[in-house]
Amino acid sequence: MTTYTWSSVADAPTRDLFPGIRLRTLWQGDNGAHAHVLEMDPGSKWEGIDVHDPGPEEVYVIEGTFNDGTRDYPTGTFLHAPAGSSHIPQSEQGCKLFLFYPEG
Repeated sequence: MTTYTWSSVADAPTRDLFPGIRLRTLWQGDNGAHAHVLEMDPGSKWEGIDVHDPGPEEVYVIEGTFNDGTRDYPTGTFLHAPAGSSHIPQSEQGCKLFLFYPEG
């Protein structure tokens, strides 16, 4: 029988990426895949351009409004960013995102 792997966001280790932007790692697979929750405070902005390399990024907006540098995405939005694409994550009101990298 296969055993589930689980984690709680509240217990996940937190890493500060930029002022007002925190990453909570939920899971890392043997093949390089990984899952996180990203928390962005109101008015926070990624420093530089976030390039999706080597693989795609899957994003689900858990709460708030996420902006990719071009447009807003409200709570409940799913985004697929293909490998090689890029954006400048930011949030005027703040947001919480679930991030999944299937290929690392």
